[in-house]
Amino acid sequence: MENRLKGLKKSMDDTTFSELQFTEQHCKEIRAKISETDDSVLLAIMQLLVEEKTGYELVQFLQGRGIRKFEDNEGSLYGLLHQLERDGCLQSSWNEATVKYYQLNNKGNKLLRKMEKQSSGRRFTLKDIVEG
Repeated sequence: MENRLKGLKKSMDDTTFSELQFTEQHCKEIRAKISETDDSVLLAIMQLLVEEKTGYELVQFLQGRGIRKFEDNEGSLYGLLHQLERDGCLQSSWNEATVKYYQLNNKGNKLLRKMEKQSSGRRFTLKDIVEG
């Protein structure tokens, strides 16, 4: 690291950030402004399922991305996964320990590419995907 940057974090902590305080109301307002849309959550799920994952792993990775939609409500994630599986976008398999794994299949990968192309413009909804 450059010498001029070494003390920057400490200096910022000691000066700028020492006076910065977030109340619970501030936190709520910030969360509301960056709220998770169904479209962005669906895109994140599809991106994560490029590689095989369990539902539990998926929730952990989503939380790592700051998506809290399924926190204390994992059942709704499994409902969405089941819908994507019925629509032919996911394949699933069980291991010997009765753990179910999900992964995008060819149709799901094509859909993901389409979603990523259009994510900068018009947003997709689950209805658009199911009917598309």
